[in-house]
Amino acid sequence: MTVVQALLAFSVAAALLTITPGLDTALVLRTAAVEGAKRAALAAIGIVTGCLAWGAAVALGLGVLLEASTLAFDVLKWAGAAYLVWLGIGLILKPRSKFELSAPDGPAGDDFAWMRRGFLTNLLNPKVGVFYVSFLPQFLPAGAPAGPFIFLLAAMHAVMGLLWFAALIAATRPIAGVLQRAAVVRWLDRLTGGVFLAFGVRLALERR
Repeated sequence: MTVVQALLAFSVAAALLTITPGLDTALVLRTAAVEGAKRAALAAIGIVTGCLAWGAAVALGLGVLLEASTLAFDVLKWAGAAYLVWLGIGLILKPRSKFELSAPDGPAGDDFAWMRRGFLTNLLNPKVGVFYVSFLPQFLPAGAPAGPFIFLLAAMHAVMGLLWFAALIAATRPIAGVLQRAAVVRWLDRLTGGVFLAFGVRLALERR
């Protein structure tokens, strides 16, 4: 897989994952509906900053491991493949029928408290780190420096997140309504599960 092919494949997969509803989407939608666009934008910036922090940590750690050890690459490959397949099967067999827009409440504070809330939502969620460890390495083309390239992928994911959150904030009410439709939630979960499953199988078959 060339660098261009890796970037294109990652862009497609990451874009789909970005628009699939989750805690981050709930936080931004709820903040936009209740607190206004400004605070929602600050929460979105905090979320993306948290993703970049995880991306930097994963890129640094994986960069060292993948460059130094073939065994580490193989262990990570199989662990990541198993994790993605498990997630994919779960989403396909048991898709959600409802997407809750509620999010953890707390003292409002000043506007930038919402940025801190978004940042901590991701930084204190180890699932983000586990996901990055499982997902990003499979888009590493042969010969590319592992650490910098993995961080580049994380940065691309962050940019997609910002664009998606901007769209959510701009169209809070209609998008919120669509995301609460059972058929839409089930369709997105199953489609995302199929992506996870396909990439998990691909990762298991990938050779360094």
